Amino acid sequence: MIFVERIEDLSFNEGITIVVFSWTITCLIGSIPYLMWGGEFNVINAWFESVSGFTTTGSTILKDIEILPKGLLFWRSSTHWIGGIGVIMFILLILPYSQNPRLTLINAEMSELSKGNFKYQARKILQVLTYVYIGLTALETISLMFAGMNFFDALNHSFATIATGGFSTRNLSIASFNNLWVEIIIIIFMTLSGIHFGLIYGTIIRDKLNIFSSQVVRAYIIVLLIGSALVAIKLYSSNYFNVGDSIRYAFFQVISLGTTTGFATIDTNYWPAFTHIILIYFTIQCAMVGSTSGGLKFDRIFLFFKSIRKQIKLIYHPRAIIVIKIDNKTISEQLERQTLVFLTLYFFVFFITTAILTFMDIDIYTAFSSSITTIGNVGPGFNKVSSMGNFSDLPGLGKFFLTINMLMGRLEIFNIIALFMMKKTF
Repeated sequence: MIFVERIEDLSFNEGITIVVFSWTITCLIGSIPYLMWGGEFNVINAWFESVSGFTTTGSTILKDIEILPKGLLFWRSSTHWIGGIGVIMFILLILPYSQNPRLTLINAEMSELSKGNFKYQARKILQVLTYVYIGLTALETISLMFAGMNFFDALNHSFATIATGGFSTRNLSIASFNNLWVEIIIIIFMTLSGIHFGLIYGTIIRDKLNIFSSQVVRAYIIVLLIGSALVAIKLYSSNYFNVGDSIRYAFFQVISLGTTTGFATIDTNYWPAFTHIILIYFTIQCAMVGSTSGGLKFDRIFLFFKSIRKQIKLIYHPRAIIVIKIDNKTISEQLERQTLVFLTLYFFVFFITTAILTFMDIDIYTAFSSSITTIGNVGPGFNKVSSMGNFSDLPGLGKFFLTINMLMGRLEIFNIIALFMMKKTF
């Protein structure tokens, strides 16, 4: 008889293989309801819609959303909600138990607070953040119903908001309701969903580190406000809208893209070029680590500028030992380097995707914004894929490459690369 040593923990190779293939298989299974319905859903369109849903991207190939039966609309929104909580569960379940050094490839995804909590209270925090996720969904659903939405629309839009996804039950997205209170409620919950869930929990239990004490949260909110104000000023000064409407549209669209939710209250395609630049920036930056948001993550941008400041100081004081701290936690030089590598790789991937799409004779603005919005899991872009447009007219191969972009963005790029570079999987 041969005895085999029992292994309790998954290795990093095993963990990353399971995660990547689980996401792929889930998206394949998720496309089946679309194929059964038919209509606009051929194989590539069903795959696109499924991947877009589970990765909480929110891009769609549908020209007429409202023709779908309620069951399929609910499934479509549910893929967002499942995908959003799935990412948080992956981090909580995999990270605490793996000691493989190569796990540092994904350290930039998490704040120091998260790593500390996950290391010592992984199972409890998993439960807590699940309750926060469900609690925010229930609270928004109730709030939207009070604002005038029916239960079905309220629940579906809550799924999409808390997951920062963006699938709507209406062709015109949130613009269809033309309800200021609905927009305000969604703005509030989009902002909350873009904040680290651990900090939200810390606020609930009155922990020392919470959304009010965190310097990253303060900086994140300030940047959103500045971006929204700049867009509003430009819209008003260019005589697009009056003061009230300029503020209303600007704040909703900036926060929608800045949290990777992707809801729309107006077609931004016809806005001034300056506003497009601001919106593209937020499509790249996005929200915080530890949330359901995609993109580069604001924490990385925050750390990047801290690193620039550090390097400038070192020019004047070459022998100085300068330590970067965020929320009173020291950031290692290794994490600084990882952040820089991730930023570089991120831009490289969407540059390559843009080149591939333009090779298919897709115009540069559509190709560029499609690449950015899919790798960032944001949803809408510009030109053919604007906030009131869709991805239906793109060639099938182009749609396929964009789904790869979505998965790479959701799995933090490094995880995909690590899967193909590992020498031994098991």
